[in-house]
Amino acid sequence: MGFVLAMWTIWGLAFLLFIAAKVYVSRLSRDEDDQLILDESFNHLKAEQDAIISKLNKFKPVQLAATWSLGVLTLIVVVYYVHDMISQFK
Repeated sequence: MGFVLAMWTIWGLAFLLFIAAKVYVSRLSRDEDDQLILDESFNHLKAEQDAIISKLNKFKPVQLAATWSLGVLTLIVVVYYVHDMISQFK
């Protein structure tokens, strides 16, 4: 039972990391606007948007790593239970 408990614990931690990354990105990007700023009087708005996009781009590798690790660990869990199911019918 030690392997199954460790497997689910690691999967749960990866899931929490994934959720935390999603929440962080959504909180960070809530003030981001996709608009074209043509007038120079809105340079402060352009600077704010550039700062938000810069933070999002810096965090993107962490978000991708969390997504891929959760996907790989989910695949491991599914393969384990399919293998267990097949071995019970032998």
